[in-house]
Order: sequence, then structure tokens, then C-alpha cells
Amino acid sequence: MDIEKLSVGTCPISRALAFVGDTWSALILRDASRGMTQFDQFRTSLGIAPNILSRRLKALTEAGVLEKRRYSERPPRDEYILTPAGVDFLPILAAMGEWGRRHNGAGKLSHLVNPKTGARVEPVVIDRVTGEPLSAANMRLEMPA
Repeated sequence: MDIEKLSVGTCPISRALAFVGDTWSALILRDASRGMTQFDQFRTSLGIAPNILSRRLKALTEAGVLEKRRYSERPPRDEYILTPAGVDFLPILAAMGEWGRRHNGAGKLSHLVNPKTGARVEPVVIDRVTGEPLSAANMRLEMPA
């Protein structure tokens, strides 16, 4: 797959996937949203090989969804913090999770709750202009002229 070509084409989906379109990247962002910031926290949570985690953290940092910050000089240690772009990705993860619950949801699953009310969150994607939930019936793709 030619990531360079995908990241500059006319399709915003391919541009997004060029940055966060693999399983490990999405799960790293999920864990970052849960407050994890350190390499060992991600590694323990995900059971990911260190070399793969290093590559994904570097790619997510270069993509601007994570920021690398030094928190210890001796020994040198960095943490990874969600940037505003990373925070903007969290509703996408919530929508993906809801889709997974609906279409592959057997067994016990985690769920989102509103921290203010304690009520369960049921993510839905809406059109900001109309407030309508998105569906195939109320959207179509238009290519740039």
C-alpha cells in the first residue's frame, strides 16, 4: 500500500487512514484517551512488541495526534500526550466501538459513560448542520471539481 499516495489524494478517508488506519495505532489512541502516556503502559496494555510500538508512537507523533514530551532526563524517558488532533479522533473511536458492539458484540463488553451523569453513552454520528444522524439515505460523495 502506498501510504504517501493515500495521504495526499482527494479522499479524506484515505488521508485519515494513512495516519491512524492500523489496529495498533487506533488502540494506542484508545489507551491514550484512558490516561496512558508511557511506553511501558502501552506495551503492557496491548501486549505489543517494543519495536512495533516504537514505530507506531513515532508515526502518531509525526502525524500530529500525539506529542512526545520528556519527563525524565536520567534515565531519559518520554511520555506521549494526545494533541488537539488526537482528542478530535476520540469520537471516531467511540463510533467505531459502537459499530463493533452492534455488529460483533457477543459477550461482555466495556462501554462509555458520561462522567457527569454516570449514564451510558450511545455514540451516534450526526451532521453538524442539520443535527440528523448520518445514514446512506442522507449523504452522497461529491468529488472535487
